[in-house]
Amino acid sequence: MTRDPRTLMWAEACALLDRAEQLHRQFFEPTREGGRHARWEPPIDVFETERQLRIIVALPGVAPEAVQVQTDSGILTIVGSRPLPSCGENTKIVRLEIPYGSFERRVALQLNRLRLDQRELVNGCLVLTFVKLG
Repeated sequence: MTRDPRTLMWAEACALLDRAEQLHRQFFEPTREGGRHARWEPPIDVFETERQLRIIVALPGVAPEAVQVQTDSGILTIVGSRPLPSCGENTKIVRLEIPYGSFERRVALQLNRLRLDQRELVNGCLVLTFVKLG
């Protein structure tokens, strides 16, 4: 019995996608209001130039006042919450892919060499611009 390599590759790709979806459900689960523990970790992009370090944090639908940025002991911490929308009584969740609830993201940085220069929420992303010191 011979096996077509394309079929094997397709089956492997489908298995990887199933595993990714399973991990997504594990890490992005909704929480009840008042929960204290972070339930999801927003993805980030980091860009560096000779003079700046820019961190972009994906926070779709998060209000600016719902985000706190803290720096302490070389750790940048971004915390906040994205509440589950109220869609009225008798609403059944059919599909939930966007993470809701408390979030936290920690990034180790050489904060003694950086100064937070600009913080803005643009198009669903928190953009933190650090200036490199001396």
